[in-house]
This record gives sequence, C-alpha cells and structure tokens, in this order.
Amino acid sequence: MRNVIEWLEATAVATPERVAVADPDSSLTYGELHREAQAAGTWLAARTQPRQAVALFLEKSCGALACMLGAVYAGGFYSVIDIRQPEGRVHAIVDALAPSCVLTDAANAAQAQELLGATGIEIARIEDIVGGSIDEGLLARRRAQALDVDPLYVNFTSGSTGTPKGVVVSHRSVIDFIPTFDQLFGIGESDVIANQAPFDFDVSVKDIYSALRCGARLQLVPREYFTQPTKLMDYLADSQVTTLIWAVSAMCFVSIMNGFDYRVPTTVRRVLFSGEVMPPKQLAVWRRYLPDATYVNLYGPTEITCNCTYYVVEREFGKHEVIPMGKAFPNERVFLLDENNQEVTAPGVEGEVCVSGTALGLGYLGDPERTAAAFTQNPLNGRWLEPIYRTGDLATYDQDGNLVYSSRKDFQIKHMGQRIELGDIEAAAQATDGVERACCTYDQRRKRIRLYYVGTIDEKGLADALASALPPYMEPNHVRRVDQMPLTKNGKIDRKALDGMGR
Repeated sequence: MRNVIEWLEATAVATPERVAVADPDSSLTYGELHREAQAAGTWLAARTQPRQAVALFLEKSCGALACMLGAVYAGGFYSVIDIRQPEGRVHAIVDALAPSCVLTDAANAAQAQELLGATGIEIARIEDIVGGSIDEGLLARRRAQALDVDPLYVNFTSGSTGTPKGVVVSHRSVIDFIPTFDQLFGIGESDVIANQAPFDFDVSVKDIYSALRCGARLQLVPREYFTQPTKLMDYLADSQVTTLIWAVSAMCFVSIMNGFDYRVPTTVRRVLFSGEVMPPKQLAVWRRYLPDATYVNLYGPTEITCNCTYYVVEREFGKHEVIPMGKAFPNERVFLLDENNQEVTAPGVEGEVCVSGTALGLGYLGDPERTAAAFTQNPLNGRWLEPIYRTGDLATYDQDGNLVYSSRKDFQIKHMGQRIELGDIEAAAQATDGVERACCTYDQRRKRIRLYYVGTIDEKGLADALASALPPYMEPNHVRRVDQMPLTKNGKIDRKALDGMGR
C-alpha cells in the first residue's frame, strides 16, 4: 500500500451506501465521498503539480473532507488553515505552503478573499468543485507517479520564535500507524467516531483515517458545541457515538460543566485522550458515569504522526498521582536521553523523550535549520542512519516500565537557586479540593511563579493549601482564579494568554 486513498476506495467499493461522514446539517455516504473526492481531485490536478500544497480556509465539514482527499487524488498534499487565526499568521502559513490554490466555502469566501485576494493565488469554493466531472485517466497518471514517502498533510504548530512550524507528514507514516492504532483499541466498521478536533490538528488524523480504513462513521462535532454542554451531550447521545479520541481540555469541559448530570451518552465504548496531562479527578468523573468504557492515555507530538505511547487506564488514580504515558506503540522506539546524550533506563531518573521509527514526520516545511535541530541522528547509534525526533518533553520510568510525563524542558525553571518543574506545582494545585484545573507560568524577568486555576476555592484558600503541600521555594508568588482556561487553537492551555490576564 502506497497511498491512503486506497482505504477510501476499498471501503467505497465494499459499503458504498454506508454513511462515511456526517455533521448536524449534512452527510455523505462512502460512495458519495469517493465521488466528490475524485471530482475535487480532477479539478485540482488541472491546476497543481504533483507534491504541491492545497490550502483549505474553512471550518471542518463533509465537503472539506472531500476536498482534502481531493488534494491527495491530485497527487498533492493538504493543509487546513484555522479561520480564527490572526491575519499575520495566515499570511505566514500561506507563504510557507506556496499553495497552488486556496479552497474555501460559501460561509468563509468573503474572509478568504479579504485576507488572501491580493496574493494572486486562486481562491475557489468547494461547493463549485465537488460536483464536477471526473477524469479517471488524469487521476491514474497522478497515482502512478506517487510514492509512499510523499507528503500527505502539513499541520502548523506554534514555534518558540513565534513563527509557525509546518510539520510535514507522509503517507507512509499514516499507513504504518493507523492499522496498529485501530487493532489495538478494537475500532471497526460498527463504530461512530465523534470528531472533536479541528482538521488542522493532528488528533483528527486518527478520526479521519480510522474511519476510512474501517468503514466507520465520522461524526463531526461543531466547534461551538464545546461552549454548550447540553447541546454537546444531546448530540453525542443522539448520534450514538461509540468512540471519543479527544483532547484533554475537551474532556475537562464536559466534566467541569457537569455535562453528565444532564445526559450520559451510554453508547460510548472507548475514550482516548491526549494533548495534556489528564487531571485524575476529571477522569474519575468520566469513569463514574461511563464505567464500562475503555480509557486510554495517549502521548505524542505532531512530529511523530499522532502518538507514540499509550496507557490503558485500569484503576482509579489518586489526586496526587500522574497517569502514565505508558509504553511505545508497535514499530516505534521511545526512549529517554539525559543531558549527555546517554540513555536513561533507571526508574525515577528524568530524561528527554526521543522517538524513532516509520512514524517520524518529514521535518518542518521550508525550515531546514529547525528540522536539523529537532530531527537528529540517534546518538546511541553510530553505525547507520537512524533519525530520531527530540520531543523537548521530560519523563521518567515507573517501576512497571511505563513512561511518566514530568514537564516540558522549557517549563523547567531555576527559581531561588532551585530547579523546579512547573508541572509539580500544577499537580499540587489540582490535587486540592475545590480546584478543577490549574496552570503555572514563570515570569523570568520578575522571578515570579504565577498560578492560575478554575475552581470554587478562593485564592487565599488555595495559597494556604499550597503552603502546606509545597516547599517554600515552590510556592506561587501570584495565585489567581479564572472563569475558564484560555485555549490555543489545538485545545491546549494558552500560557501566554494567561500571563496577559495576570498583568
């Protein structure tokens, strides 16, 4: 197998009438999705060269998925641009992509034209192309020249310099990962996968390609439902969803907003979460209302194609415990390196998480310097080429050989002469009664630890509790309650926005 489109084609032949993708207003069967993708591919192939980018400026939808797959039919790769981003970031992404065209829809066409009309890049509406003709000969010629190491998609993440990093992922990496993922967790054709993540976030890769491969139904959950708990719970229950592959923040929204008190989606059989450390007290809420579901903690950055470790949660975790990252997926090597590039194997000793294997991305689009810094030769292997990705995450092993997340390297600070993991302060806060979520930042210039939290306990009460739980040098200098945590576009806590609130 060389191309992910083979999954769509096989499923469309086997079950053309089965619903492939649905949202609150529309749906496509596998036969319809196949045809629309081919039509979009024909339109795009006439306007693009092989291995050229197609940008999509729209919200996730059935038509958006068809056009993403159309880019693949045309022999290119796709990149979905978040319509809520600042103008400067949109232009930086488009400049990096150098796309053949930008696809949008009727709802976002005016904004796309205003932002990108002066670039000279063709802007087209997906409604105008998915119903067009199909040139099977042209599509066959594009398929014949394709390689499994060709780019499939580019997802842009935030860079430490403020410049977005375009992570390039190949067909081969997705083809390697998705069957293993599906088989490990029993995802099959009878499943309904509730897609929480936007299409520019790599969590959606698991939703999309698991559905295409297995013939499952991809049920798109609109972004705005994650501000309306009753609407969200009705939608999950009425859609009879079975599988949630969600960001931790989305799960915390349900538990903190008491969504289960309103309605429980009893058909849910598996809940897989990633993106941040899951607070045990929030997971306990989910396990109380859905006790028979399988819960899995997933770990992995965008650069290694979704995930590289997993841990099946089979017991209750105390409020002071950290749910392990677990062990590596098959065909991925995950290990720890210390500051001297020596492998860490002893329990409790911290090291940087490094990953090797087919799942590694192709680097950062048009950015060889940052690619060379993060994708390096394995220092443990001097005999042949073995690229690894250095995640920048710190972890330890527990006594059972599971990896346990500690912190980001850049969340490790030196304060009052002591090395401190901000994650340790966050864990202590989240273990306090009356705290739902907590996040810690460090003001390097003023040498101040700032703690923000969501919960019912007052600020003095939390400060007093932490004074009893932490050594003096770890006590936050600033404790502030917020109504909710600001989130990045990928659903993680936005630390910069928090710091802005604290000034």
